[in-house]
Amino acid sequence: MSTAALIVAAGRGKRLAGERPKAYVDLGGVPLVRHSLDALAARPEIGPIRVVIHPGDTPYYQDAVRGLNVLPPVAGGTSRQDSVRAGLESLAAVAPDRVLIHDAARPFPDGPLIDRVLSALDDAPGAIPGLPVWDSLKRAPSGWIEATLDRDDMWRAQTPQGFAFDQILQAHRAAAADNRLADDAEVARRAGMAVRLVAGSESNVKITSAQDLARAERRLLDTLGDVRCGSGFDIHRFGSGPADKGRLRLCGVDIADPRYLVGHSDADVGLHALTDAVLGAISAGDIGSHFPPGDARWRGANSANFVQHAAALVAARGGHIAHVDVTLICESPKIAPYRTAMIERIAELLDIAVTRVSVKATTTERLGFAGRGEGIAAQATATVRLPA
Repeated sequence: MSTAALIVAAGRGKRLAGERPKAYVDLGGVPLVRHSLDALAARPEIGPIRVVIHPGDTPYYQDAVRGLNVLPPVAGGTSRQDSVRAGLESLAAVAPDRVLIHDAARPFPDGPLIDRVLSALDDAPGAIPGLPVWDSLKRAPSGWIEATLDRDDMWRAQTPQGFAFDQILQAHRAAAADNRLADDAEVARRAGMAVRLVAGSESNVKITSAQDLARAERRLLDTLGDVRCGSGFDIHRFGSGPADKGRLRLCGVDIADPRYLVGHSDADVGLHALTDAVLGAISAGDIGSHFPPGDARWRGANSANFVQHAAALVAARGGHIAHVDVTLICESPKIAPYRTAMIERIAELLDIAVTRVSVKATTTERLGFAGRGEGIAAQATATVRLPA
């Protein structure tokens, strides 16, 4: 049976009070919604994935899904229920047999949890994960306790919630006039659908407040407790001859300078050092072992390919790049006018926040080859977190 996934990320998250909408706040160096996307995209039984976004969040969304094969986003509505319905309508042309509806605010939907929901859908039109309520429940509408509620058979609902696609689409259409329903399970129940409850996960937390985000950060760091540091160093000399024989590219940014650096690829000394730093952090050799200088495939190649390859190796091991620092060593050109663009380019290539990238420059006080203007050197460090 075909299964699609719908991630709801159109909310504003006002209680979180962040500089960005909640779905795109930084969690472990990547946007919050990216954690859910990665978890669902890793499941071979899940096919197309669509994210419902606020129309004003397109730049954030494009940054969050970079490198993922997902359907184009769809604009949400004024309520979560409206957003889910819009997402379901957009999937009608895909016509999956089943759909998982997940909140972007829950970054840790683990594999066993997803398995339980999907397995329950084999013989039920709906299934949701939940956790039993252990604490006493009080009703206190004005701050004064008026009653104690019976917690027997009470459960805390989570997502992803799974449904037979055609049935949940019709249920949402029927409930369009009532935007007060608690979740998709309630929409389904109102339509007469049977919904099975399966065991949820304590780690499948929902991010609502700044305290929730801090706890999620600590949890993520606990799971990525193997901290590695790598270093890289590279040198390229300036070439002679007409400027059209090459270009001066540093840290992924083309520099307005008549000179160029000599190398088998584009000779981006900054990205070469950075690639070695990332590879070194995961003990994966050096840039030459992955991209041999004698291989014609890499003649004139954009060094962005090398950096992204190293980042992909980190991701394949379940790790995150926590921070990188690049130092360019030269008398000229002046790096300051290009520094911001370099930081943004490296952040884009590594798929991390710009606040986790440092680029700076220094001179050798006119000593040595760099001081004589014969070339440029670069050194870099990378901090990587891997699963403990």
